[in-house]
Amino acid sequence: MDMHKPFNKALLATLAAGTLSVGGLAWGAPQGLYSADELTDADVYSKDNPSEDIGDVEDVLLDENMKVSGLVIDTGNLLDMGSKQYVIQTGKFTVETQNGDDLENIAYQVRVDLTEQEITQQPEYTNDWWAQTKQNTSQAWQNTKETAQSAWESTKAATSNALTEAGNALSEAGNETEQAAQEASNETQEGFDQNN
Repeated sequence: MDMHKPFNKALLATLAAGTLSVGGLAWGAPQGLYSADELTDADVYSKDNPSEDIGDVEDVLLDENMKVSGLVIDTGNLLDMGSKQYVIQTGKFTVETQNGDDLENIAYQVRVDLTEQEITQQPEYTNDWWAQTKQNTSQAWQNTKETAQSAWESTKAATSNALTEAGNALSEAGNETEQAAQEASNETQEGFDQNN
């Protein structure tokens, strides 16, 4: 039994049009929803050899927000370098769809916007890469969370200060208005008293 099937079916709903860069060349327009199960094993084509597949999709990588971060492609024997797997980040590939309305016959092609040489310069998908990237993205997630919290605290403090200052200004303006009204009333009373 393929252990990827349950995961891939659950992942189906997370692959939206904004997540994958989608090309609509000869195969079809953006679909809006993609099957990770069908995307896995899709043929991969390079920029400098668009008619001959150079490998297939081995895995789909997700970030903390469950958005596609990249694809792992198995290149077979690309440039006679032996079979290797490379990480291709989102933004460096497009997905073309055929039979997008028929789940039983849907097919994808992945077009990498890199030459074969550039593909071999992408990160190799290894345990070391996985551990380092996982640690880096976890730290980035923590930093983002802390920065967002800090920004919220700063905004809250600034808003509170601004409201306090605005309240003080209104109070001062009210006092000045009251004082001016009192002075005007006193002058009116003095004028009335002098005339009588």
